[in-house]
Amino acid sequence: MSTDLSLARTHAFHLARTLMVPVTLFRSGDEFGVLPSDEIEDGEVETITEFDPFEYGPAH
Repeated sequence: MSTDLSLARTHAFHLARTLMVPVTLFRSGDEFGVLPSDEIEDGEVETITEFDPFEYGPAH
């Protein structure tokens, strides 16, 4: 978990591109976290954004 939103966004984007699965950046209390999107239940956490690696084109 991170308390820096810009650092959390950067890590979330890179994680999505590395794993090639959609990931969700979320807030829990005063911290931010990232999980694969299919592991998060609706209403479980406050979603900030979702990163889909296929939305941005090929990684190479």
